[in-house]
Amino acid sequence: MLKHLHIENYALISHLDIDFSTGFSVMTGETGAGKTIILGALALVMGARADSKAITDGEDRCTIEAEFDEGIVRRELYRNGKSRSFVDDGLVTLQELKELSARLIDIHSQHANLLLENNAFQLSVVDAIAGNESLLATYSARYEAWQQATSALADIKRLASQSRQDADYILFRYQTLKDANLQEGELEELEAEHYRLSNAETIRTALETAVCALTGEGTSVAELLRQCHLNEAAPELQERIESARIELQDISREAERLAERTEMDPERLQWLEERIELLNGLLRKYNAQDVSELIRQRDELEQQVTRFDSFDHDIEQAEKALQARTAELQETADALRHARQAVTPQINERLISELKRLGIAHANIDMQFIALDDFTPSGKDEVQLLFAANLNQSLRPVSEVASGGEMSRIMLCVKALIAGRKGLPTIIFDEIDTGVSSDIATQMAHTMREIAASRQVIAITHLPQIAALGDTHYRVYKADTDTRTETHIRLLNADERINEIATMLSGKNITDAAIANAKQLICNH
Repeated sequence: MLKHLHIENYALISHLDIDFSTGFSVMTGETGAGKTIILGALALVMGARADSKAITDGEDRCTIEAEFDEGIVRRELYRNGKSRSFVDDGLVTLQELKELSARLIDIHSQHANLLLENNAFQLSVVDAIAGNESLLATYSARYEAWQQATSALADIKRLASQSRQDADYILFRYQTLKDANLQEGELEELEAEHYRLSNAETIRTALETAVCALTGEGTSVAELLRQCHLNEAAPELQERIESARIELQDISREAERLAERTEMDPERLQWLEERIELLNGLLRKYNAQDVSELIRQRDELEQQVTRFDSFDHDIEQAEKALQARTAELQETADALRHARQAVTPQINERLISELKRLGIAHANIDMQFIALDDFTPSGKDEVQLLFAANLNQSLRPVSEVASGGEMSRIMLCVKALIAGRKGLPTIIFDEIDTGVSSDIATQMAHTMREIAASRQVIAITHLPQIAALGDTHYRVYKADTDTRTETHIRLLNADERINEIATMLSGKNITDAAIANAKQLICNH
């Protein structure tokens, strides 16, 4: 339940602290006194959209803090439009704040009557009465799995369609690169061999010249070194000269072998030129830096080609998965429909009974189900609340035929019906009595008191018949200071409560009759 509310620098409230009680509390005050401001502050704590204009003039920040049995929730709003949310002094996201507060408090204002026109709300009422929480959780999980399976099948089909459109080009590119029989580092080796073959005569002549210079007869380097005799003068140097001579002889023999193998091969040279031209052409055509990149492109294309053959299998598997998810979801949707339809007569009966107690003597209600062709996040059902207020009147959608006062009473009955099922600790009714007579207001107050037997109920009202039935009475009022007007709230004692109700009965000029009437209303409590 809501135990304490603290508001600072919000609209006309500079500082407000108020404790709340269990049971049925009422809140009264003149029009414009600030009851809406207090509700607006509570709405901020529940995660409503923040507006920096609500901050008191001249202040940079406003704070609203609500203490519940379960913890303390706080919202801070800043002049720059930013806000922060806290639960037990821990920073939370706005979505987390909304989810938590939705389990702690329910504010029912006049515009909330429009929920009666909302299919999702009507379904939630039926599900609350049916106790479908576990079934809905199962349905939600299976609905998500069904959506994923549906998306997966669509993705595979889209990819298959796109790939098949490009299939001819992909196959052509793959076959071209495959037929090229590409090898890592091949181009560099081919170019080196091409250089040797195209310069074979020059290379052979150079090698033969080198052999002659190194070891040939006459004045070759090896012969000249052989003639050097430094054994006695410089034995170490002589040893090095001998070593060099032997090395030169080895080099000469290797050069001679190379010269013998270096021959012109026109056919090989032509093949090399054609192969190099092919590889360079592929590099240009496919915008590749080297043969390694061409090989990578070939391998990627091969995977795509292989995928063509697997698309039919993948689509078949995805369709089977979707069929399985659809069957599971349909099973749960059927179970939901059965559970909902099973409690519908009970809902109709209880609503009719309560509405008659609230003065609609010939009320008739029927929750009519419509089976949908497609799955929705809440099942395959649509529900329509049909209503008739008069004898022999045909049932019509409630939004089409119910007056404002009738809508208020229907909504109160719905809230009474689901209050225990949803387990909300606190319910606030904001002028739900609008458009009803004093006698009906008394009956509505009794209904609110019945709801308050198991949870905290706070009713904001202009009717003395409802105010008189509260266990606790708060008055909202405005007071002027030297610089501004401020909104305040205070808990009334017994005498103050009598005067407040008398004022509601007769206006500011309280009469003895109004006092007596107020006392009588409270005594009938």
